[in-house]
Formats: sequence, C-alpha cells, structure tokens
Amino acid sequence: MAIELTTKDCDALDDAELEEFAAVSDLQGAAFSAGFLSKQREEWVLSSLAREGDSLLGGMMFTLERIGGTPCILINLIVTQPKDRERELLAALMHEAYSRALLAFPDEDVLVGVKLISPNGYEIFNGLSDVVPRPGHRPTGEERAWSRRLAKRFGLDHGLDDRSSLAVSEGEQYGYVAYRLQEPIETPYQEVFECCAPEEGQALIVFGWVMAEQLADGSVPVPV
Repeated sequence: MAIELTTKDCDALDDAELEEFAAVSDLQGAAFSAGFLSKQREEWVLSSLAREGDSLLGGMMFTLERIGGTPCILINLIVTQPKDRERELLAALMHEAYSRALLAFPDEDVLVGVKLISPNGYEIFNGLSDVVPRPGHRPTGEERAWSRRLAKRFGLDHGLDDRSSLAVSEGEQYGYVAYRLQEPIETPYQEVFECCAPEEGQALIVFGWVMAEQLADGSVPVPV
C-alpha cells in the first residue's frame, strides 16, 4: 500500500493526531508526549503526516523561512515508525519539504537545518552540499555563525560549541529527528557524534545546502 502524505498548518493538527504522533515517537524511544507536541504545534508552521491506510507511520513539523535573507527548511522534529519501509518514509517526508521549498524559494539555494541525536539521521543530507558538521572538516567562521543562528532558532543556543555544532538543552525537552534510533549502523558520521551525549540533553545542529537546480529538476537524492 502506498504512503499517503498530508501537509497542513501545525495549528490545524487536532488532539487525536497529536496522540497518534506521540504513539509513533514512543516506538523510537523518543517519547514526544501529546502535551509536548501540543506546544510544538503552537511554535512551528507546517506539519506532514504519513499514513498507510488508517495507520500513522510518521510525521514532521517544520517551517520554511528566511534567516538573514537566506531561505531555509528548518525541521523541528521527525518521527518514523520503525519498520522495513522507514527509509521510504523519510524520503517521502523530505520530498514534501523540498517540493514546498521550490514553491517558496524558486531559483534559490536553500539551507536545510535539523537537530540530530544519532548519526543515522545524516541520511537526510544525502546529496546535499557543504554539510556541517562532517568528518575531517574544520568549520569556517561563516559555518560556525550558521551553527549559532540555527541553535538560537531551535532554542538550543545555551552552551553551544559552534566548532562541533554541539548544543545543550537547559533541561527543557526539544524536538529532533527520531529516525532509525533502534538500529546501530556503521556510518562515517559516527565520528562527529563522539562528543554528543543525548541522555544529557545534547544534540548536534546539522545543516547543509540543497541547490536551486536540484529543487527545480527534482534531482535531490533521498534515503531509499
């Protein structure tokens, strides 16, 4: 059965949908409660829900906005139901974000920013340019500035290390990409996570660039 995606304003999510969203997050061990998601509903703009029949497989809360004039896809959180089609689900969610970005920012390169607690989430950046942080790369001054901008936008700028993009929560729950958290896999991005302790409220602020021509011709590689 095909994945069916519905995108609407976050404030149009009803309480039943938030309960479903929370139940899927529990399967990943993310524990995004309905109360927490209700608060996020007020703070973020767009939501995408992915279903197979009547079953919710996952979803995303995100926004398209400009930071200092630069067009951005800012993903507050993603949850995916652990199963064989998890990569297909993530690909569908990202395709929706890219389609929306093409309409909002035609002919422009777009920054994609997320919060990760696992290297598996780097699959979001498949095919993107200048991903930060990445193994063996020392961020430039402008890249460190982007880490600060995004951490501030995500509300995680307390104690930020802009050299490693490590952000620290002040005890408040925060959203992140809850994708394949139950699957330890070998990836070169494990190196950049050596500094990160999610159990202590830490996450990495990760960003990369999708080129205007990729958006225009639909050539952005996705995790499938």
